Amino acid sequence: MEEVTDQVDDAVNYVTGPDLWMSLGHGALKIILILIISFIIIKVGKRVIGQFFVQRRQGPFSITARREATLKKLVANALSYIVYFTAFIMILETFTLDIGALLAGAGIAGLAIGFGAQNLVRDIISGFFIIFEDQFSVGDFIQTSGVEGIVEEVGLRTCKVKGWTGEVHILPNGNVTQVTNYSIHNSFAIVDVSIAYEENIEKAEQVMADLLEEMPERYPAMAAVPELLGVQNLAASEVVIRIMAECEPMEHYAISRAIRKEVKNRLDEVGIEIPFPRLVMYSRHEEETSQEPSQK
Repeated sequence: MEEVTDQVDDAVNYVTGPDLWMSLGHGALKIILILIISFIIIKVGKRVIGQFFVQRRQGPFSITARREATLKKLVANALSYIVYFTAFIMILETFTLDIGALLAGAGIAGLAIGFGAQNLVRDIISGFFIIFEDQFSVGDFIQTSGVEGIVEEVGLRTCKVKGWTGEVHILPNGNVTQVTNYSIHNSFAIVDVSIAYEENIEKAEQVMADLLEEMPERYPAMAAVPELLGVQNLAASEVVIRIMAECEPMEHYAISRAIRKEVKNRLDEVGIEIPFPRLVMYSRHEEETSQEPSQK
């Protein structure tokens, strides 16, 4: 009975004594200090990474803006992962845990998980080749795996693609088997203009050609003067003339709309008519009435 009382007294003395609270305060202070230093390292590291890419941009071995944005985000994420992992290990050491045994157990568990995580390994390998081969980068407009949109992030395991309506698609890199990248080369805007059969086709072509010469000054996204290809089709009530304009990547939608507006306004100014649907009424009764006198 006296032994139990002595043990209880020792426990109370230990809990209420200064040694426990000093060690807890020291550990808490150490953890807070580790977190603060980690945040500072990440913040300073990201700024250093940004400055490094700025220097690369000005040096002789410059890289494209697309690839720069991709690599900058990838290196910043890798730095964050390394710092957070190191901080986590240091916090565990604060609790006097055996880190060596813990890492050895984690290595064996990771080896066992790796045999079953084939998809994860495939995603990482595919992500490496996507970045290494520069298949697409941050800011590119791509179509892949039934998804179309702008690339927001390219990582070693997944990539994020933002659609036109704002939704973000997260795709495992292993599922990216075929990619259509619309942002590497210049786009082409194709515009068909309809002219009425009653109008002078040569005059209409000359008016549009003069207009196309003026447009690159007002629309910097045009890479060259748009080309008037000529008559594309002879439809039921209209002559279709095709215009093709080379423009910067993903600017063909805006340039197409601008060409349609400019052509419509210029044709109205010179009095050239753009056809509208027409309907011819045929009356069989009137035809029979008109043929009766001749039959007599």
